[in-house]
Amino acid sequence: MAVDIKKEQEREELHRAIWAIADDLRGSVDGWDFKSYVLGTMFYRYISENLTHYINSGEIEAGNADFDYALMSDAEAEEAREGLIEEKGFFILPSELFCNVTARAADDENLNETLEGVFNHIEESARGSQSENSFAGLFDDFDVNSNKLGATVAKRNEKLTKLLTGIANMNLGNVKEHDIDAFGDAYEYLMTMYASNAGKSGGEFFTPADVSELLTRLGTVGKTEINKVYDPACGSGSLLLKAEKVLGREAVRNGFYGQEINITTYNLCRINMFLHDVGFDKFDIACEDTLTSPQHWDDEPFELIVSNPPYSIKWAGDENPLLINDPRFAPAGVLAPKSKADLAFIMHSLSWLAPNGTAAIVCFPGIMYRGGAEQKIRKYLIDNNFIDCVIQLPSNLFFGTSIATCIMVLKKGKTDSRVLFIDATNECVKVTNNNKLTQANMDRIVDTYVRRAETAHFSHLASYSEVEGNDYNLSVSTYVEAEDTREKVDIVKLNAEIAEIVAKEEALRKEIDAIIAEIEG
Repeated sequence: MAVDIKKEQEREELHRAIWAIADDLRGSVDGWDFKSYVLGTMFYRYISENLTHYINSGEIEAGNADFDYALMSDAEAEEAREGLIEEKGFFILPSELFCNVTARAADDENLNETLEGVFNHIEESARGSQSENSFAGLFDDFDVNSNKLGATVAKRNEKLTKLLTGIANMNLGNVKEHDIDAFGDAYEYLMTMYASNAGKSGGEFFTPADVSELLTRLGTVGKTEINKVYDPACGSGSLLLKAEKVLGREAVRNGFYGQEINITTYNLCRINMFLHDVGFDKFDIACEDTLTSPQHWDDEPFELIVSNPPYSIKWAGDENPLLINDPRFAPAGVLAPKSKADLAFIMHSLSWLAPNGTAAIVCFPGIMYRGGAEQKIRKYLIDNNFIDCVIQLPSNLFFGTSIATCIMVLKKGKTDSRVLFIDATNECVKVTNNNKLTQANMDRIVDTYVRRAETAHFSHLASYSEVEGNDYNLSVSTYVEAEDTREKVDIVKLNAEIAEIVAKEEALRKEIDAIIAEIEG
């Protein structure tokens, strides 16, 4: 218990430090842009300390107890460059380590140029090596010459110095020994902080931690490890990393795979992988349009697929004659509408799902009941017994939208032909402007899913013929009757009360008539 309290105190301290940096830079770099600077600096500190720790540990094991890579000369360090790139995926000269650049920052009139040089050198060190794709363009959103930092070089450098010092003073502990996953936690806190304030300019890139956890738990029922986890619209990677958090450090045997169309978010995702200490050889994140240019043909199938794809976005659809023959979409015989790509993401995920795997995907509610091509795709999914469960979530769980979304759980190896429907509309608590799933809420949903239990007004296990009879409508409200919470009225009692009121009214009227007659007489 004491450890938990200590962890919470460390976490709160970390969050306060992040706010302090935000306050310091407010007015010049605002909102969603600011997080690129803080995360970029945190990443720079992290890989500097990670590399230093790795080198120092090796030297100490070899009997060189007082060795410190940060104090070494650049010329000496160069000798180890090749070996380190092979082992760690990158290289940083001692003079370019975060701690050394920060120590000189206040006196460096060319700090912006120094940082730009350091970032270029880190990316260049990986070029031509196995880790090139993991590092290329990682610092692109860290613009040291942006007017947002200040109108003059001196003002920009002043802000950059504050940024470096602020991150240096954060209690992120020793790279390998901090009690909480400090770098990863700080990342998640920052993303939550800005997503909640950014709305459409950033919130859609972030799936809240509670929803991520629920999806991962649904996707890993009965499993202690998985081969690979995949997200076809991975955003900043929070969903991918939940698999490790839910199952444990070594439980994702062959790594994390994802694709993201937005380049800024793609960079954030790769940074997130590093900040959670995922080695460059354990993740493969691509930047392309998943629906028309999927990048992981050689890596599928995946045992776990978790995703929160963008809702009802436009895509090529039947404008591209090649797509109907694409092995991902062809089986349904029809493509998702051009104006609504939701079911294209579902078909893509199903196609790349392992025979023993599970996909848990957040969906826009409209895809569950609309007609036309979407109904035909639902028919294909039901007729082939791929849909395991549909869960109606509460409204207002996500940043930037109040829509009450759903989760579709897909499986290829189902043991029965029924579909479980769960109405979790009320499984939440209100926190500031949003709703949130508590552990108890998640436990109830997952437990019902595991037991495939029927509970009045909460869940229903529908047969194939029942779904077919409803024209393949998959809306939870079609199968789970909402509880009538209105007060029940006792008609007999109400009639007696009305009769009593009428009798009293009649008596009063007689009394009034008698008084009037007396006055008039």
